[in-house]
Amino acid sequence: MHIPSPDRYAAMQFPYCGNSGLRLPQLSLGLWHNFGDTARYDTMRAIVLTAFDNGIVHFDLANNYGPEPGAAERNFGRILREELAAHRDEILITTKAGYGMWDGPYGDGGSRKYLVASLEASLRRLGVDYVDIFYHHRMDPNTPLEETMGALAQIVRSGKALYAGLSNYDGPTMEKAAALLNELRCPFVINQNRYSIFDRTIEKNGLKETAVRLGKGIIAFSPLAQGLLTDRYLHGVPADSRMRTDGRFLQDSALTGERLAQIRALNALAAARGESLATMALRWILRDGAVTSVLVGASRPEQLLDDLKVLSSPALSEEELKIIDANS
Repeated sequence: MHIPSPDRYAAMQFPYCGNSGLRLPQLSLGLWHNFGDTARYDTMRAIVLTAFDNGIVHFDLANNYGPEPGAAERNFGRILREELAAHRDEILITTKAGYGMWDGPYGDGGSRKYLVASLEASLRRLGVDYVDIFYHHRMDPNTPLEETMGALAQIVRSGKALYAGLSNYDGPTMEKAAALLNELRCPFVINQNRYSIFDRTIEKNGLKETAVRLGKGIIAFSPLAQGLLTDRYLHGVPADSRMRTDGRFLQDSALTGERLAQIRALNALAAARGESLATMALRWILRDGAVTSVLVGASRPEQLLDDLKVLSSPALSEEELKIIDANS
């Protein structure tokens, strides 16, 4: 069993999630990549323990994270059981359902049957009695919103999740969902959405404004635009990059001449600030307090240690924000 660092809470900040009493670390660890059956267990273990030892006590999963689907939950469950079981009450575990998970009509979408069955399977893979937040992973136009929100409320009432969350919703749909969950007295506290300097969707579809107005938290994923907001692609595409090894999430077409010029301009701004482009990109997301936490991924522990530098990164000036906007 892992003996954690006694200083694990010294540097991390824990803002409240919207108007709720739940606090999240400003950095959370996402297990979307690098925790499937193709990854080395000792590396996964080292990443999780490095996170925990530095106050990153929130671990975010989904039923379909792999490969294969379910693998990330199973692998994290083993690490929890073997290394961190004594610290379960210090840890936030979150998972989701909404995308395709198994064959047939009941393994996808937003139906009550799918969400309840999926969480039961997730709990078995994780080896826990409950998760802290259970999300509906995406809007489903084929299922009445009342049914989906009713399923989340049922799950929370059952004690198998403490809070409800929504992922990949737009502002108007989230507001309708929030009203339903409020009527059902279900504690809906957080939205999980893609957000970065290069992806302002939540500013355009009303999600960010609505979340702030309703007092709901936001947790941002893909904050570095799948690696574009780092120095990794400044001089071409490395042979071992995700663009080369896994074209599902980042393709050659994303790195246009215009985009490369923007990355170089942003990198120069970050250098003038005395920090990496990645650190500045994370600071930008946290700039106005609307985002509670940023989900970072890692393929090795050293990446997490680099991400933690954002905790001491200075605020962005108005002039710096204008330069970032001009190169986004």
